[in-house]
Amino acid sequence: MSRATQSARIASVRPQSLDKRVSILGAARELVARVGFREAQMTGVAEEAGVALATLYRNFPSKAALMVEVVAAVSQREVDVAAGVAMGDGTAAERLAASASLFASRALLGRKLAHALIAEPVEPEIEAARLKYRRKLARVFETIIEQGIRAKEFPSQDVQASSACIVGSLIEGLVGPLALDTLSTDAERQAQARAIVGFCLRGVSGREVSF
Repeated sequence: MSRATQSARIASVRPQSLDKRVSILGAARELVARVGFREAQMTGVAEEAGVALATLYRNFPSKAALMVEVVAAVSQREVDVAAGVAMGDGTAAERLAASASLFASRALLGRKLAHALIAEPVEPEIEAARLKYRRKLARVFETIIEQGIRAKEFPSQDVQASSACIVGSLIEGLVGPLALDTLSTDAERQAQARAIVGFCLRGVSGREVSF
């Protein structure tokens, strides 16, 4: 076989392999969104993706390796959405409220996936990936707070501490017990989300902020 023929074969296989990985990641995400990390098994992912179990393990050697990539993909999308709002128009307070509110509303819309992404007990590898997500989300809020301080909207403060408190408030207040409370209504959840965002804004601005 000539070198040119070998190169052509490799080039044709790579896109197929990439497509397979994308399909598997999508299937794993859908399964986690229904049952969480703990109940999402490799056999279920293979069935969801329509691939053989051996094919799944060729692409992802373990469940933990697969779920780390699920966390990375889903969390990056959420960070990108929040960052898009944070970099939009408006005052720092308006953008902080909008990005925090969007995070909250998306978490409440996809409660099972949000709980898995943030709060469900997981293996150390997955927890490490989740911590990276928290840090990325915190950096979005850090940027807004820094801009607000420079514009004299917000008082001088420890930006990293403030952004970490916002992330913690959102996670503990929404994605944990609230997000999984099947007895509360959507209106009650939204009211709780608004109260938490208001709390974050007061903490950063030092005053009551309408949003």
